[in-house]
Amino acid sequence: MSTEKIPYKIYLTEDEMPRAWYNVRADMKVKPAPLLNPGTGKPMGFEDLTPVFCDELVRQELDNDTAFFEIPEHIRDFYKMYRPSPLVRAYCLEEKLQTPAKIYYKFEGNNTSGSHKLNSAIAQAYYAKEQGLTGVTTETGAGQWGTALSMACAYLGLDLKVFMVKCSYEQKPFRREVMRTYGASVTPSPSDTTAVGRRILEQFPGTAGSLGCAISEAVEVATSTPGYRYVLGSVLNQVLLHQSVIGLETKAALEKYGVVPDMIIGCAGGGSNLGGLIAPFMGEKLRGERDYQIIAVEPKSCPSFTRGTFAYDFCDTGMVCPLAKMYTLGSSFMPNPDHAGGLRFHGMSSTLSQLYHDGYMEARAVSQTDVFEAAEYFARVEGILPAPESSHAIRVAIDEAIKCKETGEEKTIVFGLTGTGYFDLVAYEKFHNGEMKNYIPSDEEIAASVAKLPKVE
Repeated sequence: MSTEKIPYKIYLTEDEMPRAWYNVRADMKVKPAPLLNPGTGKPMGFEDLTPVFCDELVRQELDNDTAFFEIPEHIRDFYKMYRPSPLVRAYCLEEKLQTPAKIYYKFEGNNTSGSHKLNSAIAQAYYAKEQGLTGVTTETGAGQWGTALSMACAYLGLDLKVFMVKCSYEQKPFRREVMRTYGASVTPSPSDTTAVGRRILEQFPGTAGSLGCAISEAVEVATSTPGYRYVLGSVLNQVLLHQSVIGLETKAALEKYGVVPDMIIGCAGGGSNLGGLIAPFMGEKLRGERDYQIIAVEPKSCPSFTRGTFAYDFCDTGMVCPLAKMYTLGSSFMPNPDHAGGLRFHGMSSTLSQLYHDGYMEARAVSQTDVFEAAEYFARVEGILPAPESSHAIRVAIDEAIKCKETGEEKTIVFGLTGTGYFDLVAYEKFHNGEMKNYIPSDEEIAASVAKLPKVE
């Protein structure tokens, strides 16, 4: 399923879609730390992970050395429905800001799911189908991942059970109904339908939930239901691998016009869109071929990079998943129910965490109202209503363009517009009515959660 070396210029099809996914870990000098068995503390191998994940996805998850994985033809055919996605020069935004900066955005919202999540959803559903499984389970925050996976499962005839973070289930009923339209069952998490859900409800009565809670429930159902496996929309190495189509297309389009970016900006929750966008650029940086300023933008309410600890932690609140070494706020950290539901995860991709730890990228945290100010500004100027998650990247892109205006620097800025905000109008309503609040966790809150990190030798 993989090829060792495919020269960059040839692994694009005639319509400029990638023929292979790029694995940035192949070029990392310091590899991400392995997943650990929470019971034994030992690194987990193929046999340990296949009861939870699809076999081929486990192979991709564990592979630190293969640079390129060929994309199966069936997946490439599905991609043709919406790829290649547009790389847009934001001329109107540049003019409005009166900045000498050149601003480009890669728009991943031009499909029914409304986001980049479909890139990995179809891949994971495909491998589940190829393995002869009957269904999969998953979690979703704001609902983009659940929506994308429901589309992919409907296309391939797989059953899907989604655990949706409770506050998003209530805030975003229309995205929930899109999932149901595609045949998925959707349960608000934490729920009383699983043992781990009941335990979390007892420990945190009245909680609005988190991605960590929903992951625990989805894993429990997958491992207790014959013919099912669990699939995840972010964080894991395999997901960043599939999302590399974003960066590969971006790089190809820029090179076609002789454009070299100075700065690449993406929002960061678990790391899927950011990892996908920066992948080939980070590869050049790791190989010493070219340098870029790479910025991860996260919410101040859930600041994994900027205030987290680089350590082994559970990926889920119920503590049933493997341990991953990552920047984390602690698996017991319960994020405030902000409207950027896709960024409400206590940890960060192990791959991105290692790159951040080694100084290859930087991170910034922004407040919710500042994010929505940028979202509204962008919508009025560029004509696209952005998702709250994407708007974190927009906020910093605008800030950097304004700095260029002040200094006279002519930088080229590229950011990821990961999806649309048409199912997030309750959030926009709260912002317009002046009801949106900014929540920043205290040092004491974070310290109390981090204090519960598992002890790893």
